[in-house]
Amino acid sequence: MKGSGDTAGESDRAGGAADRAVRAGDTPGGRVGAPGRDGREDDGRADEVHAVSAELPDYAERVLGVAELIPPGRVMTYGDVAEWLKGEEAPAGPPVGGGPRQVGRVMALYGGAVPWWRVVRADGVLLPGSELRALAHYRAEGTPLRGASAASEGHIPRIDMRRARWDGGEGSGGGGSAGG
Repeated sequence: MKGSGDTAGESDRAGGAADRAVRAGDTPGGRVGAPGRDGREDDGRADEVHAVSAELPDYAERVLGVAELIPPGRVMTYGDVAEWLKGEEAPAGPPVGGGPRQVGRVMALYGGAVPWWRVVRADGVLLPGSELRALAHYRAEGTPLRGASAASEGHIPRIDMRRARWDGGEGSGGGGSAGG
């Protein structure tokens, strides 16, 4: 089920951890000047903490590595990424993992360094707060979308999960998707 790009990507990812940590402030929710959860403006200092640390947690590095494997125009759900990682062995021992929420947390903290828009909710709803940015990426990559109903807020389309979902197979065309 996993692509053969694992070994080729390892050398790229070895130096990629520092690059990803430096760019961690570019996450969908990590915009400097945007209001934080407490309503106060984010001054960017939290991003500096991530930028100073060139070492990502192992699980975060593995999640970001999977996100980098997803071909343009295809997506995996947070749960798909968690399942993928459960089958892998952590470099220093037994499998270390988490579920969809942990994958979502990694993507929220560090995902700006990878194609974050390719890791999505299982219902195909676009990432709240980043819908328009994600939609631009989906349209540029030809990701299958479903039209929004008139009742949906803002009439933002959803991802057509049946056609866009990637199962980790070799092809990035329509035949390699899960459930379709």
